[in-house]
Amino acid sequence: MNGPRLARRALLAAAATAPLARLAGAGLQPLRLRAAPARVELVGEGWPSTEVWAYDGSVPGPTLRGRQGERLVVEVENGLPEPTTVHWHGLRVPVGMDGVPGSSQPPIPPGGRFRYELPLADAGTFWYHPHLRSAEQVGRGLYGLLVVEEPERWPVDRELALVLDDWRLGPDAVNEVRPSPHDASHAGAYGNTVTVNGRVVERLEVRPGERLRLRLLNAANARIFALRLKGAEPWLVALDGHPLAPRRIEDPLLLAPGQRADLVLDVPAVRLARIDLLDEGDPQGTYRVTSLAVTRNEAPPPAVDRGPPPALPANPLAEPDLAAAQEHELVLDGGMMATMMRGRAPAARLPPPDPRELRALFGRGLFWTINGRAMAEHGHGHEPPLLRLALGRSYRLAILNRTAFPHPIHLHGHAFRVLARDGREELGRPWRDTVLVAPGERVEVAFVADNPGLWMLHCHVLEHQGSGMMALVEVA
Repeated sequence: MNGPRLARRALLAAAATAPLARLAGAGLQPLRLRAAPARVELVGEGWPSTEVWAYDGSVPGPTLRGRQGERLVVEVENGLPEPTTVHWHGLRVPVGMDGVPGSSQPPIPPGGRFRYELPLADAGTFWYHPHLRSAEQVGRGLYGLLVVEEPERWPVDRELALVLDDWRLGPDAVNEVRPSPHDASHAGAYGNTVTVNGRVVERLEVRPGERLRLRLLNAANARIFALRLKGAEPWLVALDGHPLAPRRIEDPLLLAPGQRADLVLDVPAVRLARIDLLDEGDPQGTYRVTSLAVTRNEAPPPAVDRGPPPALPANPLAEPDLAAAQEHELVLDGGMMATMMRGRAPAARLPPPDPRELRALFGRGLFWTINGRAMAEHGHGHEPPLLRLALGRSYRLAILNRTAFPHPIHLHGHAFRVLARDGREELGRPWRDTVLVAPGERVEVAFVADNPGLWMLHCHVLEHQGSGMMALVEVA
């Protein structure tokens, strides 16, 4: 098996949709999530089921839905044989609810429970997953979608969520998630089987002429999808949950681990129409992830040009004062093939690491550094902060990638504007919580440090996170 080829051997009529759970508000009983071992049919007919770890027995876990301004109350029970937590990726929550062991909460022991109470300040597409032994726990299937609806209904006919993941499956569909030094020091753990909503999916049924809002999430440990919708001209309306001015997508949409994108597309008003979702980012070549297909030979409605969708309402984010912003530099180093970056690495104030120091780190299973420092995966409780930021002040961060591999950098508790790449202004200066930094690239972001606490900043290639590319940012 190579690349996502195994995925195309199984034909399913439609994806199994994850169960939905409404929010628990003030005075209501909390929602309950149980993390525990389970078996699911990832590949489909003709293949054995796969042993996974799952929330409430499904992969993805239950889709949690609420409305902006409400409050999410979830009691998590740990039915796993090891401790765990839940991190609410992209939500701007109090630090004590962020799910990082040591710096925001104690780990939930086997048989234990933890009650999360989360304000929903922003509308958008978010997700939840563990932040303890993340490469293995997420890689075994522990993740789910969290949708925060806008206060007013947005004009589309229907929503469709597509949670993308990849798995490294053996001949009997056994999940071979075993983080290795090779994966950790290179591109991370790529799988050979791509799933949509926890299944290998040949097609998803859609109706002719309907306008869809697609909520896309990349839940993979390391795979970067380069997505193209063949047979449609979608509009991009949000990134990482935050709205932007609707625009047509011409180039493939890059979706790195942890990132989300909201699209609007109009299904052609044609009998038996089909829209193929292609991934052009796989090293072995373009392949079809799934298709949106009109499967019923029914009379289509008259074709109507609906034009661009309206912009989503903006979230209440504090605009950084760029003129007064304090600047910091974050330099990413380490990994194998570092010598390939000689002459290509962006200029930085910080000198390159001493090869002897890197070798010493490698001997401890730490392959990556931020500003010369490597944090072990469970160093949250005792490592000093890399940055100390003043509450309410604006900051500009220049992130420089001196490694031979791309890194999606995620900051907890905040959203930031992506200002520029290698000196060229980023289109629309979008708000994001996870930014992809290519090898040899310099990316500038800006934000207001308006959420007090000790926050994680790390690469969301989970094998990189667990082997050094992680730091603490203190806001006080």
